[in-house]
Amino acid sequence: MPRYELEQFAAIRNYTDITFSPDGAHVAYVTNASGQFNVWRQPADLAPNGQPLMPRQLTALVESAARRAVWSPDGRRILTLADRHGTENYQLYEIPAERGWLYPLTDDPESRFELGDTPFSPDGRRIAYTSNERSRTDFDVLVRDLETGATRRYTDGGYFSAESWSPDGRCLLAMRLNSNTDQDLFLIDVESGEQRHLTPHEGEVKFFPGPWAADGSGFYLTSDRGREFTGLAFCRVDTGEIAWVETPEWDVANADVSRDGRYLAWVVNEDGYSRLHVRDLSTGVTQSFPALPRGVIAMMRFSPARAEIALLISRPVAPATLHILDITTGAARRLTQGALGGIPEAEMVEPEVVRYPSHDGRAIPAYLYRPQGIGAGERVPVVLSVHGGPEAQELPTYAYTGFYQFLLNHGIGILAPNIRGSTGYGGTYQKLIHRDWGGAELGDLEHAVRYLKALDWVDGTRLGVFGGSFGGFATLSCVSRLPEHWAAAVDIVGPSNLVTFTRSVPPSWKRFMQKWVGDPDEDTDELMARSPIRYVDQVRAPLLVIQGANDPRVVKPESDQMVERLRANGATVDYLVFDDEGHGFTKVANSLRAFKATGAWFLRHLCGEETTPSGI
Repeated sequence: MPRYELEQFAAIRNYTDITFSPDGAHVAYVTNASGQFNVWRQPADLAPNGQPLMPRQLTALVESAARRAVWSPDGRRILTLADRHGTENYQLYEIPAERGWLYPLTDDPESRFELGDTPFSPDGRRIAYTSNERSRTDFDVLVRDLETGATRRYTDGGYFSAESWSPDGRCLLAMRLNSNTDQDLFLIDVESGEQRHLTPHEGEVKFFPGPWAADGSGFYLTSDRGREFTGLAFCRVDTGEIAWVETPEWDVANADVSRDGRYLAWVVNEDGYSRLHVRDLSTGVTQSFPALPRGVIAMMRFSPARAEIALLISRPVAPATLHILDITTGAARRLTQGALGGIPEAEMVEPEVVRYPSHDGRAIPAYLYRPQGIGAGERVPVVLSVHGGPEAQELPTYAYTGFYQFLLNHGIGILAPNIRGSTGYGGTYQKLIHRDWGGAELGDLEHAVRYLKALDWVDGTRLGVFGGSFGGFATLSCVSRLPEHWAAAVDIVGPSNLVTFTRSVPPSWKRFMQKWVGDPDEDTDELMARSPIRYVDQVRAPLLVIQGANDPRVVKPESDQMVERLRANGATVDYLVFDDEGHGFTKVANSLRAFKATGAWFLRHLCGEETTPSGI
């Protein structure tokens, strides 16, 4: 099988949002097709020859990155958020939908502004959003009149998101984040300012708001109240009663309702793979769509004018592409081209869903990628890839802009586990990571090594470990506390010291740190005992560290201190810092440089291949 360069695997378009024009004739989305995330629009229909019609770029950002695209009810404007160099201090902008360009609605680069699912009021005259401009520790709900600029604040304390307007425009549905496993929903009367708490409860319960019913009688939500998994429910606003609609033994991950109220759609996360269901509420008939590509539905949005849904679908062997599904016929048309590198899908690898036993008898779910063409008796290196979060989920997508497929093409296998703390496997499993970073999950990773070494095609002397954010922390934990297993490692924006990490997170996060990780003052000894920096003298594996200089979540000193100690010890360590990035990459050129460096690191130390990517 031919080998391909990383540039070919990474020649893709990424997307972060989808919105329909009011007449359903166009879609707008955020993509990095220009080399940076910008807002584009495109006709929702195909040309007579069955090909997608030409998209049009509406913004020309280079140093800043667009994050959202929301079309106004009158079709005249599109709302977006943008931040500069990864600071995550998003500012609000409006874009004339016909001619493009950005016009600022806010100008406070030290504050962060956020948009919920439906920021425009039904008449399009007002927008709802949240901001930490009053206090860096809180996110307040605000409503702005777009004609006069007058702004009203509705909350004064707490971490809120302004999610959606009621169909009559009289109320706002808002969510207060108490933790990743505990939320509350409030109904705010926009005229009087009165707030109704809709979800009083004891203990930790998830309540995530969904779409409103067309008649305004209530809204859909997902919750794990009394359950391990999040089900789909409906809340009546007159009584506050919450009734279950669907309660599968997997998480309901997303839901939407058609503008006319006829169709209800929801997505179930089945071992990471998405299954779409659509119910005709007038007949009660529910459809599924087995002809859709098997993968992950990252976004879903009903057309406001047609019986159609926009779906952004990613697969392990193909990057995300935008599809429009006709509910009445079941036919889907593809609007965008994700892959540009010319590599046949047949030469890429689908993962196998596996489970391996851990130290306490738990079965750890994972995706195992085996390179093609392994000969009889041949053993190959494998990289253990640990996802971020940690309260997130490894999914069967075109991971890290094709980096998995690059490694596989070059004869390196991958095991990507969902260790304890991951979402998608029940609330109990998710909460196991709380106040236990560097604890029991390290045993899950050690048992991943045992599982790999028992496979007859794996060379147990050539194992690598890789991850970003929490995955970077896990990588540093592996090389410092399980040093005998690794031949190479790459840490991207990972905390190295849990005490300094918990002290340096954004102010709005500090209220969560004690529950998530621990208190840096009260739990100093325990946090240090679980910090990779404590065990830096044990590191043997060659380590590449990658960091964004403007990262507000895992600040640069987290990587600095690890690299400084390793260099003082004479360890093999390289350090790659991006001065114009934050917690990850928005610029295509930076992402390519980072993953070329990562690929070269593993090829050199796992396979003995000497390559020197530019910029290293």
